[in-house]
Amino acid sequence: MKNVAITSEYIKLDQFLKLADCVPTGGMAKALLQDGAVKVNREPEDRRGRKLYPGDIIEVADNGSFQVVHGEE
Repeated sequence: MKNVAITSEYIKLDQFLKLADCVPTGGMAKALLQDGAVKVNREPEDRRGRKLYPGDIIEVADNGSFQVVHGEE
């Protein structure tokens, strides 16, 4: 599992997917979510605007698992 650090209180899921290098654009993030390839805390998620907070775990098909952490970890 890879840690992805944020410096704000939360990050939206589509922004997270770009930050974690799962997709290069927001449009591709939307397509990935529509395909059912993303889970947040083990639950399928298709909302681009879903807020992610430190401690959330995101699983992305063909990209692995990521955990949101705060700061520069």
